[in-house]
Amino acid sequence: MRDRVRLVGDELLAKNWGSLRRVTFDFRRRDGNWQRQDREVYDHGSAAAILLHCPEKHTVILVRQFRLPIYLDGRDGDLLEVCAGLLDGDAPEACARREAEEEAGIRVGALRHAFDTFVSPGSVTEMISCFVGSYDAGARISAGGGLEHEGEDIEVVELPFDDALEMTRDGRIIDAKTILLLQFLALNP
Repeated sequence: MRDRVRLVGDELLAKNWGSLRRVTFDFRRRDGNWQRQDREVYDHGSAAAILLHCPEKHTVILVRQFRLPIYLDGRDGDLLEVCAGLLDGDAPEACARREAEEEAGIRVGALRHAFDTFVSPGSVTEMISCFVGSYDAGARISAGGGLEHEGEDIEVVELPFDDALEMTRDGRIIDAKTILLLQFLALNP
């Protein structure tokens, strides 16, 4: 790919929680012609996500929290999703375990790497490492709910796995990482 892309400009547009840049580049198309393109790219680091699954009861724990972009899109801003967070310098496995404890109050037992994914590669650099983590009745270490200083106000929701899977079909679960992890578990019990 290096011989098909020539960076021309890189302008920082905003820097807060992440950075928004305008990148100008020349791209050699498959027909050999060069084309100049401009793209805005948002970078706030990579993340990990974890689907909490109780094999004995065949239940999952998801979290419901407010997501401003969903609200600004004209939808209810409360999103039902798996626990997830930015790596913040941790290995993906450590981040997944940390987020399960902070958001759901669950100390994870066995942890299985499912896949890595870019959810919106056209404009966001974030890669999400996705895991399935097991829990049982003794795994609860707190009520969960997230960290107030991070603006989190999280409701912990435990439900039968089959119900969660159905929610991906009827539109009650619309978060990509959650849909992918539920599908992964359905295909790889």
